[in-house]
Amino acid sequence: MGAELQKTSLHELHLGAGARMGGFAGWDMPLSYAGTLAEHHAVRTAAGVFDVSHMGQIEIRGDRAPAFLQAMLTNNIEKIAPGEGQYTLLLDESGGVIDDLIAYDRGDDHLLVVNASNAGACLQWLSGHAPAGVTVTDRSMETAMIALQGVDWKRLLSAIGAGQATLDLDYFHFGRDELAGSEAMVARTGYTGEPGVEVLVPWDAGPAIWAALMNVADPPEPAGLVARDTLRLEMGYPLHGNDIDLERTPLDARLGWACDLDTDFMAVEVLRARRDEGVAERLCSFKLTERGIPRRGQDVLAGGEICGTVTSGSLSPTLDVGIGMAYVRPEVAEPGTEIAIDIRGSIKGAEVRKAPLVDTSPRKG
Repeated sequence: MGAELQKTSLHELHLGAGARMGGFAGWDMPLSYAGTLAEHHAVRTAAGVFDVSHMGQIEIRGDRAPAFLQAMLTNNIEKIAPGEGQYTLLLDESGGVIDDLIAYDRGDDHLLVVNASNAGACLQWLSGHAPAGVTVTDRSMETAMIALQGVDWKRLLSAIGAGQATLDLDYFHFGRDELAGSEAMVARTGYTGEPGVEVLVPWDAGPAIWAALMNVADPPEPAGLVARDTLRLEMGYPLHGNDIDLERTPLDARLGWACDLDTDFMAVEVLRARRDEGVAERLCSFKLTERGIPRRGQDVLAGGEICGTVTSGSLSPTLDVGIGMAYVRPEVAEPGTEIAIDIRGSIKGAEVRKAPLVDTSPRKG
């Protein structure tokens, strides 16, 4: 028998709401509630709320912590100030992606929010490389995390106590506030492309935040991991384990913008060489031009020949067509290139498209 799945502090609330539960990265998580289509459309048109307490939270503290993070992470940590966050990556010696994550500068420490499936690997890697004077502490089981995503987020957050400073936060900034009777860290980040926040509170305070949001007039739609996946695919956001992994560098995955190659960090020489030599395959987004739903592992064809492999695929609820991401030869990865996907022996036409496939920029204000 396998190990028992871990449960977030909101687990009983999910069961009470009739969530369809399933295992994900060692956690028993809500996959959907009313249905993926309803949840997806709610986030795109009003607001949805996700329990993301399964994600890892790692605290980095000490006088040498900024220099340590500069050496470990691909982005330039010196470019953010206290109260700001940054998308970045943690690499191994070969340039493979251990994880993509968000680093928050909290003034007296840094908080790294990492993917649930990689929390253990990140903790082990960072702990193993930390110099004297730097402490690496796992806060994952102390922190509940709730993502409120969609254009209606300000009304909903205000209704449970958010002050004006929180409502005025800029993108990738965060602040402190009291929500539903609990001290909270509120970050203007998210994984959906929509405006919104991620709320971090003590583990046992998570249910009170969720319940307070559900008791607001016109509450947000509870949303599960399946809707989270379709939302991120429309944005062209890679998922670790599918679109990025230890076998790929950030440059292969078109994440060079999150790598400051003018600084020194783990495997920077590998990335510089890859930049100069060029990549063998590049990640791209695509949209089907015929009916069909692409899935991971299916062949991508160009000119009738196999040129790559699908890494993620689904039906786009917004576009009502099949969409996905794939690694293909660099010349095929150019937007506008006509390709085809072999869906269980049926060849379906598709086109490489520039991400995002759904433009949410007008809704971000």
